[in-house]
Amino acid sequence: MANTQELNRRIGATGNMRKITRAMEMVAAAKLRRAQDRITVLRPFAEALVELTARVAVGAKDAVNHPLLERRDVKTVALVMYTGDRGLAGALNANILKRSLQLKAEWETKGAEVRFIGVGRRGEGSLRFREIQVDASFTGITDSPKFRDAESIAGRVLDGFRSGEYDHVQVIFNHFDSAISQTVMAQDLLPLTDELLASAVKGEHEASEGVDADWEFEPSEEDLLDRLLPTYVEQTVFRALLESTASEHGARMTAMRNATENAGEILDALTLERNRVRQAAITQEILEIVAGADAL
Repeated sequence: MANTQELNRRIGATGNMRKITRAMEMVAAAKLRRAQDRITVLRPFAEALVELTARVAVGAKDAVNHPLLERRDVKTVALVMYTGDRGLAGALNANILKRSLQLKAEWETKGAEVRFIGVGRRGEGSLRFREIQVDASFTGITDSPKFRDAESIAGRVLDGFRSGEYDHVQVIFNHFDSAISQTVMAQDLLPLTDELLASAVKGEHEASEGVDADWEFEPSEEDLLDRLLPTYVEQTVFRALLESTASEHGARMTAMRNATENAGEILDALTLERNRVRQAAITQEILEIVAGADAL
């Protein structure tokens, strides 16, 4: 049984830890509110842009010849993996890594080579520990991402796809549902998938027919796609960044709240144990005094 001095040290350490986790919970909650506001504002615009891009890609007669819409035999796949720069967020980063490794195994069974683009230190470090090649890494941006960060990531993806370095690109990120719920998403980025093109024209035409083939474009189809497709990639990358950031802050807030509650339970148990030890010591002293008095 631990003595009173040791229990006091453990109580003090646990109390200090509870103060830290409580402070981290409050900081994460403040950051979450800002991140949630940003992703709530961006979602309608991002969804409308994806729909517009798909409609134009279907409606443009020469869209199939555009470099960013080219369908190739998939020999090399790029997985853009979004994790956080810091830990203490529950299983958030581990779930992303697990899903990414599953996709890697699936593509490799199809004969494709898988390359990674890491966003966040946690994922990049885990990949390098497993001796998995990382073509590019973007760190120090996940706490409060800016659009220029998304432009840098999108630029690396676009250059790799245009040059033929990548034949297919997917992004893996945490979709923010709520502070206590995040869903791992694996989304095709390039080229545009048949499912995305079909969903864009749903409600107007059958997916096999597409939209009106007699559209008139100003500027030309090629110029419009040259502007629209990179913007679509940048916005998709930026949305994944904001979704991941909100998910990370929500998961960290929840994890720190649970840690604070657990610390409180441990404190109660240690305090009860200390009181028992103290009472036992007092009882022992009284017995010794009574035994000494009887001896006299």
